[in-house]
Amino acid sequence: MSYRLMAQVYDQLMADAPYDLWVAFTRQMISRFNPDVKSILDAGCGTGEITHRLDGKGFSMTGVDLSEEMLTIAQQKNPAADIQWIHQDITRLDGFAGLDCIISYCDVMNYVTDEESVKNAFSRAYNTLNDAGLFIFDVHSIEHIQHDLYGQTFAEVYDDVSYIWFCDPGETENSVTHDLTFFVQEGEKYQRFDEQHFQRGYTIDALKKWLSEAGFNINLISSDFSLESSSTGDRIFFVCQK
Repeated sequence: MSYRLMAQVYDQLMADAPYDLWVAFTRQMISRFNPDVKSILDAGCGTGEITHRLDGKGFSMTGVDLSEEMLTIAQQKNPAADIQWIHQDITRLDGFAGLDCIISYCDVMNYVTDEESVKNAFSRAYNTLNDAGLFIFDVHSIEHIQHDLYGQTFAEVYDDVSYIWFCDPGETENSVTHDLTFFVQEGEKYQRFDEQHFQRGYTIDALKKWLSEAGFNINLISSDFSLESSSTGDRIFFVCQK
């Protein structure tokens, strides 16, 4: 799934995203489970907000994303930063070895909409990490998808961009189709463009099973940035270790 034209306005639309909470959660999990972590791969890094923040904390960062447009914006934010930006499918990670940590936030894994590809993503992550390496990611909970997304319409109007976002059940169980229409100002006129994105939710038990099959130990399952064990909430976090 590529963001194409949406990359132009993504940061403006995500201005209120809790990037600092993701960064803090990452650092706390590293401190708790593997304080020796130095290299981190951000899988599905988007425009690099989390990647840049962790680079600023002294980690050696690599950002991987399927959208070349997103990666271009990420690199332009600080061309002098010593960050590798790699155009690659996170379910087919290739060319990496001996990393200390992989993160994948902002429900990136929900964009992987078939079970075999999720299993591939977990397996590739495991093979990319060194011994004791951490794999930390989050997903939308099934309850959040069913109760807070299905049938909902979201809209925002800014000075130079507006959008309408429809969320409807997809064809697969616990999946959701996002239909988005954007109006972006260009001079005195507005350009309209439309995008359709797909996500799928997975049960905690299924994710635990696939992680175990890939070889991971699960250190913590929590929700909504909590540092304590919890399986109820809108956003479920998995902290796994090789």
